Amino acid sequence: MHTVFSVVLAGLFSLSCVSGASAQNVRKLSIGPLKKNETLAYSLQTVSVRASCFPPKLRGILAYIAVKTGRRPLVTSGLRAHSGRSHSQHRHCAAADIRVPGVSDRTVIAIAANAPGIGGIGRYCNGIIHVDVGPKRRWTHC
Repeated sequence: MHTVFSVVLAGLFSLSCVSGASAQNVRKLSIGPLKKNETLAYSLQTVSVRASCFPPKLRGILAYIAVKTGRRPLVTSGLRAHSGRSHSQHRHCAAADIRVPGVSDRTVIAIAANAPGIGGIGRYCNGIIHVDVGPKRRWTHC
């Protein structure tokens, strides 16, 4: 059931990013202009955060967090191709470090733990939460 939800959520997100429909009776959804560093399900902290390579499963996790919290996660780190750790999911663009302004770390972690397709969840003392689509694991670095 979670897998189906994840696929549907990722599909809806993907469809919302694609513009143009050829059917005459289809109404287009207008969301207004987005800032250069924003997408529909999450925002990027800076334009240098590399997130365009996020797989649908990770985008689905971020969308799930956005829906459950009512706020867009702020991605502080995505792809880090030159990460020192060879097993880092960031190295494969399969991880995001996030903050959700106005929502406690505990709440974000609890929501992320129920997100379809979630793998690793980490918490850092500075309030950043790590989510990825790798193997299931949990950690706190404080």
